[in-house]
Amino acid sequence: MPGFADVAAGPHTAARPVGEVGFPFSAVVGQEQLQLALILSAVHPGIGGVLVRGEKGTAKSTVVRALAQLLPPVVDETGARPARLVELPVGATEDRVVGSLDLERVLRDGEQAFRPGLLAAAHHGVLYVDEVNLLHDHLVDVLLDAAAMGRVHVERDGVSHSHPARFVLVGTMNPEEGELRPQLLDRFGLTVDVAASRNVDTRMAVVRRRLDYEADPAGFAARYTDADQVVAERILTARDRLPGVGLDNAELRRIAALCAAFDVDGMRADLVVARTATAHAAWRGRDQVTEDDVRVAAELALPHRRRRDPFDEPGISEEQLDEAMRAAADEVEHAATAEDFDESMMDGAESAPDIGPDGRSAEDDPDPGEGSGGNNPRSQGHSGGDLAGNGPEYGAPDGGPDGDPDGSGPDDGGPDGSGPDDGGPDGGGPDNGPGGPPNGGGSGSRPAGESVSGTPGSAGKPAPRWEVPGIGEGAPGRRSRAQTRTGRTVRPSTDTSTGLHLLGTVFAAAPRQFERGRFGGPLALAAEDLRGAYREGREGNLVVFVVDTSGSMAARDRLTAVTGAIVTLLRDAYQRRDKVAVISVRGSEAELVLPPTSSVDIAVRRLAGLRTGGKTPLAAGLLKAREVIAREHVRDPRRRPMLVLLTDGRATGGTDPLPRARTAARLLAGEGHTAMVIDCERGMIRLGLAAELARDLRARYLRLDELTGDTVAEVVRGSAHGPAARAA
Repeated sequence: MPGFADVAAGPHTAARPVGEVGFPFSAVVGQEQLQLALILSAVHPGIGGVLVRGEKGTAKSTVVRALAQLLPPVVDETGARPARLVELPVGATEDRVVGSLDLERVLRDGEQAFRPGLLAAAHHGVLYVDEVNLLHDHLVDVLLDAAAMGRVHVERDGVSHSHPARFVLVGTMNPEEGELRPQLLDRFGLTVDVAASRNVDTRMAVVRRRLDYEADPAGFAARYTDADQVVAERILTARDRLPGVGLDNAELRRIAALCAAFDVDGMRADLVVARTATAHAAWRGRDQVTEDDVRVAAELALPHRRRRDPFDEPGISEEQLDEAMRAAADEVEHAATAEDFDESMMDGAESAPDIGPDGRSAEDDPDPGEGSGGNNPRSQGHSGGDLAGNGPEYGAPDGGPDGDPDGSGPDDGGPDGSGPDDGGPDGGGPDNGPGGPPNGGGSGSRPAGESVSGTPGSAGKPAPRWEVPGIGEGAPGRRSRAQTRTGRTVRPSTDTSTGLHLLGTVFAAAPRQFERGRFGGPLALAAEDLRGAYREGREGNLVVFVVDTSGSMAARDRLTAVTGAIVTLLRDAYQRRDKVAVISVRGSEAELVLPPTSSVDIAVRRLAGLRTGGKTPLAAGLLKAREVIAREHVRDPRRRPMLVLLTDGRATGGTDPLPRARTAARLLAGEGHTAMVIDCERGMIRLGLAAELARDLRARYLRLDELTGDTVAEVVRGSAHGPAARAA
């Protein structure tokens, strides 16, 4: 659709098959901001890529594929060819992405050779990554490095290779399936949120155009040929104009004031806004960046950079942007009359580090690079106007040179491409999370906005990790030991899918040299000699939270502390790439509040709506957890589960509630599930029922009042290993 269905394509499509007619770029309805962001990135790929966030069926893939049809032909050693659209599958390996040793030539010719990967195939085209939030972090970082640098450097398997890779990087994602981490969000130059229009006329136009396209693809495309040609020519003209677009000190100050107002980290935001504003001016046919260009750039480059905490919602409202633009305008007006705004002072500022209020200089941040704000595409996301050059948004350019420019490749002086931070926020719960119910006890939703920090206490010393014992084969993460495609090489293996183990291959071939007739010269290799690298790393697990929200837990201070503990445990799960599920135990049954998901920020939002009160069907909660674990094992058999039970142990629901709860606990323990029990019992009289459950579960036992919001994460990392750790 241009709105509800995407054109299908293979996972590594290099070019559209002969005879297949794609949906025209100009025929897409209601996605003007996304179209503009892609156009600006085509004008200057050095922006660093476009991240498209939105629900299913919003034309994300359709628009990206249509963009590739507008890019100018590429001239290489084989002659002229259309620009490629290369699609990166979620399951791609690093070898396939960046390239690796060409084993065929090694075995056939005995010479060292490099086989390029998908990044080389995308040169001067579009690299499209659907569901980029499900791609492993280190691969996302590789893509973003290449997009920012314009080159790929490979040092592996005895190969040292470098080649250009200038492409438009586009990643799409559905936020319901989990957010990208803030460190990776910042690496994307621009971000666009897309959603299906609620306007009836727009929805009608979407469906009508899609039906017309399906009935006669060639005829439908022919109706938009002229409009698409106009857009393609404007992209070429903007590329040619780009190097001559000026960014004066007044607009540069406006950019700096905007970024400071939104308190974004580092200098990457300032650079991307400057490049995007310059590219937008070129697209609109101007030779000088204006305030309008800066606003458009800010709309596209800043919203996702405000998300620092894993549970923060990305985005900037129109009111917030208006206020920041007014403050930036005041800053520019004030500085225009100040002595420190003349050129001599600006020259002096370039030679001396600018010490900020936090005591750090600009030199302490990643290399701010090009300085003048270079070239970058990005544009305003308002509707009104068409792509052919009519209307307020896509207004016709004032004029400018035509023809194909000489490239204007991406700048390579942006912030350095270090990998995502392993750390993340500290263990404390967020300042504004779900709190306890008013007046304690009873049922009712917890008011949003209350503190979720745990009970007071002193921080403890970090202890060994809490993890699933043994070695798994789950999705890459940061919790339990696992065999992975990345990580440290442990030994040779007959499985070559994880990369070549050179020493293992040589040792396997060495005993056969005589029988192969080798008495000197190169090593005689055969296919059966090849050995892969057995690698060990860390995996993410499935963490199932069973939360007792019955009447005995409903006291305001207790539930607030429990919620704080859960939020911090969820934060730890986020940092370790776990999937999470939440089960609420209250009344007469256990409810699966959140099915297994990678989106732990959704889990935090669901906590705000948990209701309390009633009896405590603990057995039902434990059996529900067993059911969830079994069902998820069918879907994802390699992801190993962990159980976290938060309760005071006072089972009261159903017949023989306590014996049934202990029987359910022993059943889970017999299946070997790793578990932890957090005892939420308080008061002068303590029954110790949660400790008995922990013994039956063969689980790690902890008391809530021993913890604080700052130490829960340390406890999660510091609990002993699995079933061997029993309650005291």
